[in-house]
Amino acid sequence: MPGRRNEKENQLKIRDARSEDRDAARKITLSAFEQYAAVMPPPRWEGYRENILATLTEIAPAQHIVAEKEGAIIGSVLLYPPGTAFSTPDEGPITCPEVRLLAVAPEAQGQGIGTVLMKECIRRVHRLGASCLNLHTTDMMKVAMRMYERMGFVRAPELDFHPDPSVTVKAYRLELGSRW
Repeated sequence: MPGRRNEKENQLKIRDARSEDRDAARKITLSAFEQYAAVMPPPRWEGYRENILATLTEIAPAQHIVAEKEGAIIGSVLLYPPGTAFSTPDEGPITCPEVRLLAVAPEAQGQGIGTVLMKECIRRVHRLGASCLNLHTTDMMKVAMRMYERMGFVRAPELDFHPDPSVTVKAYRLELGSRW
């Protein structure tokens, strides 16, 4: 049954990243986020790019999850435990896990891979017994924002932050009820 074998090999695999996946994940993340360089002032883009690289260099304590197809990494996301990725000056560490740096290779975008990676994060968070999942994004990431909203994430403006006065990094939260 050679047809079935090829079919299985072509299926998307979602799994924990291995050390040998780091370079591919870094390349995919940078290439996915590169589109924002055109809408950001060069110094802000360079700072953002350096932050992405630093985050992908020192991943702990996050779970690094990748999407693999035909033996190639085509997507990546970080899932942080509660209280480790973000805190607020008023409330301290946030009690929900947080997703960061969801990225899909540009040539694989539009195939639902980002949604599958997010569903894996939700599954893991639910399995841990957490009641919610947070993420941060900006208005320039309109496609991602639509996906998050379709999945049930709602704005959590109390967790927004401003890296500079002209930029609002918007928080979203998914309450994990019976749907998940």
